[in-house]
Formats: sequence, C-alpha cells, structure tokens
Amino acid sequence: MMDLTKLKPPQITFYCSAFSVLLTVHFTIQLVSQHLFHWKNPKEQKAILIIVLMAPIYAVVSFIGLLEVKGSETFFLFLESIKECYEALVIAKFLALMYSYLNISMSKNIVPDGIKGREIHHSFPMTLFQPHVVRLDHHTLKLLKYWTWQFVVIRPVCSTLMIALQLIGFYPSWLSWTFTIIVNFSVSLALYSLVIFYHVFAKELAPHNPLAKFLCIKGIVFFVFWQGIALDILVAMGFIKSHHFWLEVEQIQEAIQNVLVCLEMVIFAVVQKHAYHAGPYSGETKKKLDKKTE
Repeated sequence: MMDLTKLKPPQITFYCSAFSVLLTVHFTIQLVSQHLFHWKNPKEQKAILIIVLMAPIYAVVSFIGLLEVKGSETFFLFLESIKECYEALVIAKFLALMYSYLNISMSKNIVPDGIKGREIHHSFPMTLFQPHVVRLDHHTLKLLKYWTWQFVVIRPVCSTLMIALQLIGFYPSWLSWTFTIIVNFSVSLALYSLVIFYHVFAKELAPHNPLAKFLCIKGIVFFVFWQGIALDILVAMGFIKSHHFWLEVEQIQEAIQNVLVCLEMVIFAVVQKHAYHAGPYSGETKKKLDKKTE
C-alpha cells in the first residue's frame, strides 16, 4: 500500500490532479446517463450533452499536459487549441439550445409571433456597426446566429495556422499578439450575442434556468482565460520561477495552469449536474411544479 507521507509535493499534486479528473468524469457520466435514460427531446438533449462534456474534456486535456510537462510550445498550443475549439462548438450549441426552448427554427424560417418586433438595445462598441435599437425579426435572429457561429470557424482556423507557423519556425511575437486579438474579438462577439439573446428573452427562458446554464459555460471560458493572464503577469513579475535546469519557466506556468484546471473542472461538473439536470425530460420538474400549485 502506498505511504502518502513519503510522497513528494510534485507527486501529491499529480495524484490530486488525477483524482480530480476522475471525479469530473464521474459526475459528467452520471449526468449524461440520466439524459440518455430519459431521452425525450433529442434536439435539446444532444446540445446539452455536447455542452456538459466541456468540463471533462478540459480536465482530460489539461491532465495530458501534466503527463508531458516538458513538452514543447507547439505541444501546449495544440492542447490549448483542442479546448478552445470545443469551447467554440459549445457556445454555438448553447444558442441552438435557447432557440429550441423558444421554438425558433432558422432553417424553416419559424419565428413565433409572440416574440417578433421586440426591441434589442445594443451598447458600445456595437453601436459603431449597428443601430442602438433594432426590432427583432428573422434577419436579426439570423445575425445573432452568425455572430455566434463565426467563432466556431475562426477559432479552428487560427489554431491551425498558429500550429503550422510554429512548426515551420515562423512565429514572431507580433504574430502571436495578432492571433490573440483576433480570437478574443471573435469570442467576445459570440458571447455578446448570447447575452443579448438572454436579455431579450429572459422572461420566456426563465423556466429553463438559462442564467445558470450560461454561467457554467462563461465561467469555464473566462475563469480559465483570466487565470492564464494572471499567471502570465506572475511570470513577468518574477513570482513564478523555474528552480530546475531541465524545466523552462513557461513549462512551470503551463503545469500550474493545468493543475488548476483539473481541480476547477470538478466544481463545474457538479454545478452542471444541477444546471443541466434531466428533470424536464424525466417528468420530475413537472411533478414539483404540480405540488407547488396544489
């Protein structure tokens, strides 16, 4: 039997990360199993399954980064690209889920009469490209969809170019910053469209608890992103240093980020179990509402 008292800090960190990944996968499998058992609405539940797999994918990919802690910059960029490309798909599927809740079909040009003509108020800097107030119609909904799906295209294209350029040895810092600006602008536009959609339909979406669902996605995306920025700052200020000749400071930074993501995804997996529970499809939610009305 393993003597835990004799483990060194790196070993403890590794085993804690591995256990966290297993927990994340366990909670996600429980949630996925519940939806598969109560498979009543394939259109909505397919989107939900894609969304809830985000946490375990982030955890597993981050753990792979820990297994190869001495990996090259291209290797870590590849792992990061996997997470961010899946993130793009999740954002698009979330909008599709909201459309489904409201019985909106873009392919069949179906927009319920009860939501047509509503006002959408844009804020700066979107007012530079759009009127401050626009009326909701099929064209406006299609525009919101395009704003979301552009990230699904731009993110993989940028990732492919970044990896290819690194492999051929041409990846100066100005080019790295250019890709960073493009990707951040793209994801900001995608998330902006989701926020606008939520504000316009907050009343209709309320029974589906969309805020909790959205915060699960936004929490993972922004928490991991700003955590990376904070680590960049700590490295630049000299707080994070490499005390091993075989490890670069950037590799230490990547390891810290990967450990934190492994631990954090457990929390998001638990939150997702409540935000995306299978109650609406198993009849459990309806029973609770009936009890409240009695």
